[in-house]
Amino acid sequence: MTTFALIGAALAQALPGMRELGRGGRASAAGPPPLSTAPEEKDTMKIQLTTDTGRFEATLNDSAAARDFAGLLPLTLTLSDYVGTEKVSDLPRKLSTAGSPSGAAATAGDLTYYAPWGNLAIFYKNFHHSDGLVKIGELASGIEQFARPDGDFEVTITAAD
Repeated sequence: MTTFALIGAALAQALPGMRELGRGGRASAAGPPPLSTAPEEKDTMKIQLTTDTGRFEATLNDSAAARDFAGLLPLTLTLSDYVGTEKVSDLPRKLSTAGSPSGAAATAGDLTYYAPWGNLAIFYKNFHHSDGLVKIGELASGIEQFARPDGDFEVTITAAD
């Protein structure tokens, strides 16, 4: 048996339909299913943020920091304004950032964790890339309520019903 014949025989056994092609026939329709090109769905978690002005929906992403944050819920925090761009509050403990990028830019509505300080930051304005910033989720509504300039306020964060 020649080298080409050996390779052909190996391919015929490994790839369905190749045997028919080798004999001048048509490839069999049978074989492994095609690879899916659909985007892979990630696990997310719906949460609620409740302030004195209402209840707002948000979604946590599937990052290690977001999963760690979810483990702290329910949680009541006092939010303070920081540089006219975000509301921040210290968390009871540091969160895991395993597998997270070294930093991120923020968009209005982003829920983030600022690893160097160990705090939650809710952005009501866009913000440039910052080392140590990890996006953990986003608000679905109510961002204007977090932009209010009237000082500190409490927020209670819970898992959505």
